[in-house]
Amino acid sequence: MINVSASRAETQLCLPGFKEWALVCDSIDRGESSLIFRKGGIAEGRSGFSFKHDRFLLFPTFFHEQISQTRLAPDRDLRPQTEWIRISLLVEVERSFWIDNLSVLKPLSPLHVLADSVLEQRFNYNYPKGLFVAFVRAFRISPAQNLAFQRSYGGCRSWVDLPALSSDIEVSPVLFDEEHAIRRQRVDLALKR
Repeated sequence: MINVSASRAETQLCLPGFKEWALVCDSIDRGESSLIFRKGGIAEGRSGFSFKHDRFLLFPTFFHEQISQTRLAPDRDLRPQTEWIRISLLVEVERSFWIDNLSVLKPLSPLHVLADSVLEQRFNYNYPKGLFVAFVRAFRISPAQNLAFQRSYGGCRSWVDLPALSSDIEVSPVLFDEEHAIRRQRVDLALKR
């Protein structure tokens, strides 16, 4: 867990970027979402996808009609950024697991904004059927960092190398400890079913 009182020292490290839909990143920033789902991109390599880092920066990605893949209202849609990427969230993975039964996700629907059809599509994509899920604790970065877009950030892969963060940033948790603990308990109960 990030020691917020020591946040300046923590942020001098170079952290990897995790590519995620901009709407999901925004939902995490608003405190609505605590789960990240992944099956794996085309360019994940021979070993496939894994949550190989327990701490990373969220790297928002955009595509046309992203809003229709969520349970969010159309007015929550975000305009694509093409020249720079705004990095505003650091996340820590508290639990990561593989699910091979979609019914596990039903009681967890309040912890994410993706449409059920999207989760089902990802679950059934390629072999084996299933999904990687991460329960995360999010921290806001202040000030947010704007990175010029580079070709090295492209491609169908989850992880990207990012430059070191400015040494004068601070981090603060998105959720209060009590709310985060309630969500952790909900995840633990769902996994025991």
